[in-house]
This record gives sequence, C-alpha cells and structure tokens, in this order.
Amino acid sequence: MIFSAVLLTVVTVAADAQRRGRTSRGSNTNQKPDTTTQQQSVQQNTNPSSVQKYNPYGNVPIEMAPQVGGFGDSTKPSLRLDAVTDKRMLKDRIPLDYEFLRADDALYTQRVWREIDIREKINLPFRYQAQDDNGDQRFVSVLVKAVRDQLKNGNAIAFSADDDRFTTFLDSAAFEKALGGGGQCDTIGVYGDINDPTKITKYSVVCNSLNPDDIVKFRIKEEWVFDREASRMFVRILGIAPCKTLMAPDGVTERGVTPLFWIYYPDIRGALAKYEVYNPKNMGNSRMTWEELFEARMFGSYIIKSSLDNPMNKYIRSLINDPILRLLEGDNIKDKIFNYEQNLWQY
Repeated sequence: MIFSAVLLTVVTVAADAQRRGRTSRGSNTNQKPDTTTQQQSVQQNTNPSSVQKYNPYGNVPIEMAPQVGGFGDSTKPSLRLDAVTDKRMLKDRIPLDYEFLRADDALYTQRVWREIDIREKINLPFRYQAQDDNGDQRFVSVLVKAVRDQLKNGNAIAFSADDDRFTTFLDSAAFEKALGGGGQCDTIGVYGDINDPTKITKYSVVCNSLNPDDIVKFRIKEEWVFDREASRMFVRILGIAPCKTLMAPDGVTERGVTPLFWIYYPDIRGALAKYEVYNPKNMGNSRMTWEELFEARMFGSYIIKSSLDNPMNKYIRSLINDPILRLLEGDNIKDKIFNYEQNLWQY
C-alpha cells in the first residue's frame, strides 16, 4: 500500500515536471523580444541635440555680382592724332598764380556756400558724356580721376565730408568707400532651377555703387574779399564737393543732398587746367578749360548759406521752409554783397 502511494507520487512529480518543461519551451518560442534597449537607442538617436539638422542650402555657392555703374578709369588714348589741330600741349597747361591779398587790406570779407545744379541748361557742360584721350569728360569723373592720380603718387587731396574745413584726409580705401555710397552690401538669393522655381541655386552679393550720372549737384565754398589796395572785390573758391541726392522712400521725391567728399580747390586747379569744357556754341578760338570756367564764373548756382547776418551759422534751408523764398533769400544775399562794393564809389 505504501509502495503504491510512493509510486503514484513519483509519477505525479514527473508528469508535472514534463508539463513545466513544455510550457517553458513554448513560452520561449512565443515570447516577444525585449525592446527596452532598442527603444532607448532610438530615443537617443532621435534626440534633437544629437541629430544634425539638414540645411538644403548648405552647399549653395556665393559669388559677387558684377558692378553696375561706378567710377571706372576708362582712359584709352587714341593711337593716332584724333583731331585736325594738335592739342597735345593741353596737358602742359599750368594755371596762373593767384594775386596775393594781404589780410590788412581785406576791408570786407564774406563767406558763401553755393550749389550748382547741373540739370539747369547753363550747367549742361558738367554732364557732357564723351570719351577723350584723358578719359571721361563728365566733371565728376574729372574730379575722381584727379584724386585717384594724386593718391597713386602718395598725395591726398580729398577730405572727409564730416565738415567743410578740410580737417581729415581720405586715403585710397576711404575715398573708394565714399564713392560707393557708403559701401553697403546685401546678399540675395538667385532662383535659377527650371524644374523647381522655389529652389535657390546660388547667392549673389550686391554692393551699392554710385553712378556718375547720379551726381546732379555740386557744392562750392567761396570767399568774397574787398581789397582796398586794389580797390576791387575778389572772389576765391575754397572747396568743391560732389553731392549725393537723398531720395524719399517713394524713390521720386528728393529730400536733399549730402556731400561725398570735399576737395580743396587750389590743390586741383592744375588738374582742371588739363581738361577742356564742352562748348555747345563753338564760341571763341578754342574751348576753355575747367579752371578757366570757374575763374570766369561761367556757371549757374544759388546760395544756400552765408556768413552774412547768420550768427547761428545755419543753412537757409533750416531757416526758411518754402523753396521759392529760399531762392529769393539767396538772391538777397548776393545783392547785399554787390551793393557793398557799389556803395563805396560816388558818381
């Protein structure tokens, strides 16, 4: 009886062990793999801090856009005598020295600032667009070429536009920056893919450049002196400044002008004597030079400031808003200077 109970127990234990073995094998076969490690790995790979962002324009080339306008040195002399008469001696002209004026003989002195608008008919020679053996014949190009030639020789004759007292020289880099309108550049995208019009194929760097035709006004600083020894009124130009026009946001309305740089006029008289002025009427035996034009006062201008009755040293524009009244005030200043000389004589 006891033997039968022991045998039954052994058989039961063996059967139970066999069932557990099958269950264990079945569970190993159907058990899902442990994905905890894989999920952690995927989370690490998808972490924004560890993944490099894709930049579709990372390899897009950047290039400089071709410059439009600018003051290029286009001097290209003729290989033959391109005239009936020989004018090669023009480059050897030297202006006459000024007459010496003693400070003790200056009975009357007034300083005047003027603006020359080359859009006026009398000033159209300033805009004469032609190429000669000495380069571009526009007056602003003549000034720029004279300054560049002096800079190549190590002489600086252009001054900063911060003031009109000729206090700061401009070196070659500063002068070229002034010609470029401040040297501001901008990068724009170029869409050149036919298949994808929204794709940027390259970037172009566009820099602001000033065109010679954009200069339509020149500012002149001069001094009127009555010399009691010679008993006459002298006028001497001290400086010339080409001016850049400031436009309103609409691109049509002019808000004013600002000088690009100042040139001390006595320093540039020799260079101006080598350039002839366009003569539309063919008057005289020969065309006059730019130095002769300024000395003969053959240009139209209007006064924008003077030291006469101006203790605050302000421009007429800051005192009078109406442009017509500003012109009349400029003529009034001119009449006062003229009447002073005339009133010294008795008829």
